[in-house]
Parts: sequence; C-alpha cells; structure tokens
Amino acid sequence: MNELHKIKLPIEKDIIEFHKEFKNALDSDVKLINSISGYLVKNRGKAIRPTLTLLCARLCNEPTTHSYRAAAMMELLHVATLIHDDIVDDGKMRRGKPSVKQIWKNKISVLMGDFILAKALINMVNLKNFDALDLISKTAEKLSAGEIMQIEKSLTRNMSKDFYYEMINQKTASLISASCELGAITTTNDKADRKATFLYGDNLGMAFQIKDDLFDFLGSESQTGKDAGGDVKKNMITLPLIFSLENSTKTQSKKLKSLVRSKKKTKTNLKDINEMISESGGFRYANDKLNEFSEKAIDAIQGYEESEVKKSLTQLVSFNINRKM
Repeated sequence: MNELHKIKLPIEKDIIEFHKEFKNALDSDVKLINSISGYLVKNRGKAIRPTLTLLCARLCNEPTTHSYRAAAMMELLHVATLIHDDIVDDGKMRRGKPSVKQIWKNKISVLMGDFILAKALINMVNLKNFDALDLISKTAEKLSAGEIMQIEKSLTRNMSKDFYYEMINQKTASLISASCELGAITTTNDKADRKATFLYGDNLGMAFQIKDDLFDFLGSESQTGKDAGGDVKKNMITLPLIFSLENSTKTQSKKLKSLVRSKKKTKTNLKDINEMISESGGFRYANDKLNEFSEKAIDAIQGYEESEVKKSLTQLVSFNINRKM
C-alpha cells in the first residue's frame, strides 16, 4: 500500500462519492467530449485537491453532498487549468503520458478546457452557498492572474523573491487553500474552522509549488512525467534561481544570467546552471523554505483533537516534502 493510499484511508467512502460527482460532471452528449473525458479520468493524477476538501470536511464535521460536489469542482478547475497550461507552454507530456493538447491539438484542447470550466461553474451554482461562491470565484481570478504574472516576468526575466511568493500564492496556493476551506464551508462554516483550513492549505500550497520548482531542476523526465528543465527552457525564473542570482558574485551572476538567457539550452547548459545554483546555495535555500511552509501548515491544525483525519493531513505535508513526482 503506497503512502498516498494510506493517507486517503479515513475518507475511502467519501472518495467514492467524489468520483461519482466528478464523472457525472464530465458527462456529455458529445462523443468527442466523452472520449477526451475518458482519457482524462484514466490518466488523472493524485487527486490531491479533492482529497484535501474531503479530509478538511471530516476534520471539521461530517461531509455533506455539497462537500463531494465541492471536491469535484476543485478537481474540474485543476484539470481545466492543466489543459490550458499545456497549450500555453506547448506541453507535450503530462504525468508521463501525451497531453490532451498533444493528442487533440490546440483548438479542441482550448474548447475542452472551456467545457470543463463551464461544468465547474454549474457545480459552483449548485452549491447554493454564497460564501463558497465568493471563495471559488476569487480563486478562479487568482489562478489566471498568477499564470499571467509568471509569463510577464518570463518576458522581462526579472523576478524578486517577494514577487515570486506572491505569484505562486495566486497560481498554486490559492486553489489548494480554497480546496481546504471548502471542506469547512460545506460542513460547519465556522470562522475558526475556515481560518485553520485556509492557513493549512495556503502554506501547503506554497510548499507544493516550491517542491515542483525543485523537481524542474533536479527531477528526471521519468520521475516528473514532464520535460526536465522545462521552466528554465521557457525562461520561467523560480526560487532556486532567484536566490542564486541575488546571492552570487557579480561575475558568477553574469555567467548564470548568460546561461539562462541562452536561446538553445542543451543538457550541458542545464547541467552548468544546476551546478551554479547548487554552489551558491539556491537548492538549499529552496529546501529550507519548503520545510518552513510545511511546518506552518502543520501548525495551523494543531488545535484539533488527534484523529486519523488529522494524522492524514499531517502525513500529506510529509508526502509533499518526500514525493518523487
């Protein structure tokens, strides 16, 4: 039994209900849509966001039908953003399999992403909860804004640590924190529960993105299912690189910038970048921030009684730190 499966044990029955909601939400009378949906369901990822919704719902109270619907909606939003991301980034692989964009090309992929977003909106309205509607609509705005912020900085190649943290808070942490807070909203809507689940998710989301950024430098394609060094190749400047550029000598910084700005980044080029980041402490700094945000996530739920659900939420933080993809 793998670690993630153990983490999900306290919500096994809830996961079944979530899957029903998710599959129903993707159902259509259009054969092509159902073909793409089938491919997405078959090659889905770890379902971290709906898992968080359901664990946080159980942390606060008993899950409701709205909890399952909210979990499905968070997964729909996530899948739609991944489809659109692959179009923007020309991503050919997703989790080791050809991306939707690679199989069905841009036009159909854009429309499929839009279809899934529309389905998420329908689910959102069916929650009939103004607090949930307010949270989700603001989250959708943050997701788009965060991605545009990153693209903007990739064009200017100018990124500070403060801007980076703001960007990843919007493009990644916002969806994870909303997933957690929806667990509270759909069960108790108590202010203390909402604050605790939000803080847990917000810090976990920050740690999650930093882990992904480290993978981009240090992970292999077989591990991540994506192109190794993809962010650097697309001129995306992330935390390890930001730290190195800010904390190297003028000569080293100039050399690193030259390597990063090279139009054709070979394996040798990427290896040299990694070595310079490692020597300047960029990877160590990013790992320290990963651990710092992880500790804050665990601290956010310390006020709850010990339970299997709380244990799973704590283990999920450790899972992120140690995950291999």
